[in-house]
Amino acid sequence: MHLDWTALGEVAAVSTGATVGVVVVFALGVLGLARVEAAREGDGTTDALGFAQAGLCFLACAAAVAYGIYLIVPQFH
Repeated sequence: MHLDWTALGEVAAVSTGATVGVVVVFALGVLGLARVEAAREGDGTTDALGFAQAGLCFLACAAAVAYGIYLIVPQFH
């Protein structure tokens, strides 16, 4: 049995990078929600930039998950 160690290393590196990327983007979305909550507690206003940041980050996470499901399920191809 022959293992292509280069391909295995590439798959491991890409999957680790994608995982770390999604986690960082999700954390930035949570940071945006924290900005909104801090503004609401501070002076009673809302932070539109925080809402936009959270929305875009969570949308990017959902797109990454949807793309992963697309790659896994063969009926979608």
